[in-house]
Formats: sequence, structure tokens, C-alpha cells
Amino acid sequence: MPELILASGSPYRRELLSRLGLSFSVVSPDVDERAEAAESGIDMARRLALLKARAIAARYPDAVVIGSDQVAECAGSKLGKPGTVERATEQLSFCSGHEVVFHTAVAVIGNRREHIEVVPTRVRMRPLTRDVIERYVEKDRPLDCAGAMKSEALGIALAEAITSNDPTALVGLPLIAVTGMLADAGLPVLGALPHDPPAQ
Repeated sequence: MPELILASGSPYRRELLSRLGLSFSVVSPDVDERAEAAESGIDMARRLALLKARAIAARYPDAVVIGSDQVAECAGSKLGKPGTVERATEQLSFCSGHEVVFHTAVAVIGNRREHIEVVPTRVRMRPLTRDVIERYVEKDRPLDCAGAMKSEALGIALAEAITSNDPTALVGLPLIAVTGMLADAGLPVLGALPHDPPAQ
């Protein structure tokens, strides 16, 4: 079986991938994550996921490599990781009462093939007062999350509704897509899949 590598330093993605019960290594890629001019959120997420996967696949050509990235968009503006309390507060104030789309891209390179998929998650935010936002940021510290929201923690209280085909996409790694892509790369999560021919 080929080695599986997660090309990410994110603890959220590491925890999500560990749910599949596969043995894997973590290698953080050193890539420039700045947006390109006139680049949409979905295009940025796709480009960075591929860039991360390719950077590690070049170093480990026999491995299966997973790269992922997430970009949030609200009212035509891209929202990255805030990094500071002040920027987190600004992002949430901007998103208050609006819909935020989280584009979560995953790229899998292995078996001499590249697979890429982007899974959108639509979050309708509640109208938020400054006091609520500041209290949330203080308690949840979402400074390393795109859009300054941890849906798997207290951030769920900020949302009126969440719509997605994959509940793990918003946290940072769409596992439904990942399991299919790993199977195509020769690493089926549950062994031989039903459409595979039985072993002789």
C-alpha cells in the first residue's frame, strides 16, 4: 500500500483525516497562500489545494498526497484566517446577517493521477451585535479559521442555517470527497469497494 501524506499543518484537518482509521504522515507544505489578482474564492481554494499537494508529491513521488484549502466569501469579498482578535471581530461584523460561502477544496495526488474537488458550504449568519461577536471571539479564539467561525464549537451559535453536501467540509476537509478520491488512488478506506472485482 502506498504511503499516505496529509500536506497540511492544520490540526483540524489532521483530526478529520484520523477519523478514517488510516495510517498517515503529516508534512506541512511551504507555499505562498496569497490571493492572485481578480481570483475568485473557489478558484483560489482549488489552486492552493493543488499547490500544496503538488509541493509534497514532488518530494514523495510514490506516496498518495492530500492537499486542502478553504476560502470564505461574503458579499463578494474573500475572507481568510483573521490571525488577530481585531480582524476576527471585523470579519464577523461584516458577515452579520449575511450568507457566507465556504469553498473547501481537496486535491489528492497518487497513482500518477490528480483529483481535485471543491465542496461549498453555505452559512446564513444571524444578525450579531458587537457584544456577542466580542464574547464569541474571546471564548472560541477562531483566529486560525477562515471567516473567523468554528462551526464545530461555539461558532455554531452564530449561524441560522448551514447547507452542504458534506458536514465535514466546513471544518476543513470534505471526507465524503476524500474517501472516493483515495479509492481512485488505490487506498480504499474500507478495503475493496462493492464495484471492485472480487479477489481471486
